[in-house]
Order: sequence, then structure tokens, then C-alpha cells
Amino acid sequence: MSRITAQFESLRQRGRKALIPYITAGDPQPSVTVPLMHALVAAGADLLELGVPFSDPMADGPVIQAACERALKHRVSLHQVLGMVREFRRTDEHTPVVLMGYLNPVEVMGYETFARQAADAGVDGVLTVDLPPEEAHDLVAAMKAAGLDAIFLAAPTSSDERIRRMAASGGGFLYYVSFKGVTGANRLDVQSVADKLSQIRAATDLPVGVGFGIRDAESAASIARVADAVVVGSALVSRIAELADQPDSIPLQAPRLIAEMRAAMDAVNE
Repeated sequence: MSRITAQFESLRQRGRKALIPYITAGDPQPSVTVPLMHALVAAGADLLELGVPFSDPMADGPVIQAACERALKHRVSLHQVLGMVREFRRTDEHTPVVLMGYLNPVEVMGYETFARQAADAGVDGVLTVDLPPEEAHDLVAAMKAAGLDAIFLAAPTSSDERIRRMAASGGGFLYYVSFKGVTGANRLDVQSVADKLSQIRAATDLPVGVGFGIRDAESAASIARVADAVVVGSALVSRIAELADQPDSIPLQAPRLIAEMRAAMDAVNE
């Protein structure tokens, strides 16, 4: 059983929903990332999504694009991101870590080399934004051989057949994008999400996490009523950006949003 699967099973038994914050590795500077990862766990995160900086993050809105730019000023590479995960694992062997990014850096490293090094560093799953399940066989095979979960994005337009294909190829959980568009927009419709989750759950037993449009404790609690996991990215990255000129304060102040969301989600599921 993977660390991701074990975490979701533990949460299910306790009647809790997963809270999954996203941060961009190396934003606003590399020394912040690992302390921030630990601080997010202390604030109530159940899994962590660590973004691999990329020069053309086409699925992301301006907030995460700017985070990638800040990280790339320090030349943060995929190798360095794996090093951050390895450092995190020195004192946290429990919290699952998912890398989220784009295919190009993985292709440059090579699928088998990437999968082996990611697993050795302590990565548990990988979400490659621009790799559809129809074209993912080679990477998924390399990841499965290394014990990594391949995580796919489902959209409001995803058909039953496509959801089944994602479930067959993937593992860990399925990430549902709550609306069409890029990250950071604000048009969350909880009823539409609930309707789509019913369709998804008819096609797969994988837990379903919902991201895009979750900005505060209220919206996190609303999604926790219908989903297995709440994913928050742009709202957290915005707080990091506000503190970019005082990086030492980021692990102290940015996780307050996660603590607020955790409290609201737990209140819903009590």
C-alpha cells in the first residue's frame, strides 16, 4: 500500500477529509521550501503538493506563474526539488508528497531515471499536468515499477470512459479540476462539483480531491462536504508572495490559512 493510499484510508477511518496544500518549490527562495513543508504539516496538511518550477506553466494562472518565475530566478531544477523532498524526509517519513508539474523536465531526465530518483528521494506520487492518460503509458510504467502513484486530472468535461482510463492508469487519488480554466480563478460551484463527483465515483474507487477556486476556510469546508480531499494552491501561494521580501516569516505566517481551513473542514465532518 502506497503512503498516499494509507493516508486516505487512515483519514477515512477517522471520518476526516484530506487537506492538500500546493506550493512551488524554491518560491520565493530555495531555503524556505523545506521549513514551509514542515510548517504546513504542523498546521494540518495531510498530503503536500510540491510544484516543480517550469518556464511555461500553461495550466496555471498569474499567481502560480509568478511563483515559478521567482523560483527560476534561483535556477531551481527538478534535481533540486528532489533534494528538497529528500531533506524533508529526514524528519517526516509519514506525510505523502506529490510532485506536480509539466512533462518536459521529466523527459529531459528520462522516465526510468526520474521515477527511480523520485522514489529514492521519498516522493509518493506525480501529477504531470500536460500528459493525458492516453499518452502516459511509458511514464506510468516507469512510475509503477518504482512504486510511485500516477495522479491524473479530471475536468468537468471528462467522459465516463476517460475517467475509467485515468483510474486504470493512475493511483493514490484522482484530482478533479472544479471548473474549466487556469488556477486562481474564483468561480467555484459546489453543487456542480457534487454532481460531477457522483459521476466520477461511479467509475472509480479512488479518492477524489478537488482543486481550483478554493480560497478560504468557507470554500474549503464546502468542498469537504462532498469530496475526499481539498486542494488549495493559488490562495496559499498568494500569501507566500505577500511575504516574499521577508522569507524567514513565511513558515510562520503562510500556514495560518491551512490551519483555518483545517478547523473549518473538521467542523463540517464532526
